[in-house]
Parts: sequence; structure tokens; C-alpha cells
Amino acid sequence: MDILSPQNPRVKEWAQLLEKKHRDKQHKYVIEGIHLVQEALRSGADLECVAFDVEQGIPSELSSQMAKTDTEVQWIGVSAAVIAKCSDTKTPQPVFAVVRKRPTDIDVLLQLENSLVIVLDGVQDPGNVGTIIRTADAAGADGVIIGRGSADIYNPKTIRSTMGSIFHLPVVEGDLLELLPQAKENGVRIISTSLQATSTCYGYDFTGPSWLLLGNEAKGVSVEAQKLVDESLIIPMKGQAESLNVAMASTVMLFEAMRQRHFQ
Repeated sequence: MDILSPQNPRVKEWAQLLEKKHRDKQHKYVIEGIHLVQEALRSGADLECVAFDVEQGIPSELSSQMAKTDTEVQWIGVSAAVIAKCSDTKTPQPVFAVVRKRPTDIDVLLQLENSLVIVLDGVQDPGNVGTIIRTADAAGADGVIIGRGSADIYNPKTIRSTMGSIFHLPVVEGDLLELLPQAKENGVRIISTSLQATSTCYGYDFTGPSWLLLGNEAKGVSVEAQKLVDESLIIPMKGQAESLNVAMASTVMLFEAMRQRHFQ
């Protein structure tokens, strides 16, 4: 059945998912746009429904996947007004989906023999968090851990910035002061960046179990987490820039680790 009124109770529930407190309460989140919905469908995400502009119909990129989706996934035609109410962008795309959250067991990452994991400590910008998740996916990392004080994984801007990578690898939230000591007990080395470090990221051996710890955009890694770091590295720079954006720093580190592990 099509839903055309923005006042429909179900639409109100969807629109509430633009706020974190309602995402936490409903254990759901919204993804917008053909590409993200396509990636969610391909990856077997737990979709509740796909809502599309009833006047434009189901996008051709998704229609071929419609027959392959779980029969419990509802495909609902909605009005442009409904889409606008459920979107946080100025120019909404003609399709969105409601996805149920799937809890990821952190033990999966803790038990990997030679894990490469990116750990975020208070990274607050949703665009940075999303870009780091995307980069971790591209570099073949085993997962991303989001510490307290970081941007919400399910913030619409975070989701958009991942470009679908959030469906490709484990992304979990947790207390770093509990998780990092557990990782160290399992033989993981905690590596961070520092402008005061003397060793460079190009001279470090990333082929062993390595968790890369990146801190807040302004303050860096917290004092408490810094105490758990095994090795601080500097990313050498030839130009005059004072430092790199946290997402760019994570990219350099992750791709150097990938190079050592897979392209020696």
C-alpha cells in the first residue's frame, strides 16, 4: 500500500530516525539514495522496508534486486512530501530504506589471529568517521571500533560518507578502556600517531596484529587511551602543512599496512 501523507504514523516513526535517541530506541536507522540502498541489499543488511517515489517508480538499479530480497522487506511507494520529511538533505533522492541495527560481537575482532583494526577515540565529525570506515574497507581492514565520544555510526552524514562500506565490515561501538587492554592480552599492538614521535609509519612493521588508534580532531588521543599505546608513529611530511586531517592520517596508516601485508 502506498503512503502519501507525511502525517501517516509510520512516516512519523521513520522521520524520528533522523535523531539519535530514536535510532537507539527503535534499533533502526535510515539510509538514503540508490547507491546506499543497493549496497544494503547486496550485502544482506536487515532491511525493514524500501520507500520509493511513487511517481517515479522503483529505480531501475533496484528493480532487478527486488525479486531477490527477503519477502519480509516491504517495498512502499511514497510521495515526495514523505521523502522530504524523512531526509536530512536539501535535495532528497527518490528512495530511502529503513534498516534494523545488527549488533556485532566484539569478540570476533578480539579473536582474529592477525587483525588490522582502526580504533577511533573521540572522532566527532560524522564525515570523518564515515570516511575512515570507507577507507578501512578499501584497505582490507578487519573492522572499525568507535569509542565513546565519537560521532554516531548511524548519523545520516556518517552513513553517506561510508558510501556503503558500513555494510562490508564490522563496525562496533565500545569502551576503549575495556577493549584495548583485552586486545593487548591477545597479542595486539596498539599503534597511534604523534607529531613528537621519532619512528615513521613507513619504518614500522604492520604485518603483525595491529590496531591503529586515532584521536579527536582537536585534542588527539585521550590521556587514558594514550597510556595503552605500544608505539607512536609520525607520518613524515615534506610540505609546510602542520598536520593531516584525522581521516587522511588514517588513510596513510591503513594503506601502508595494506602495502606491507599484501604488496611486498
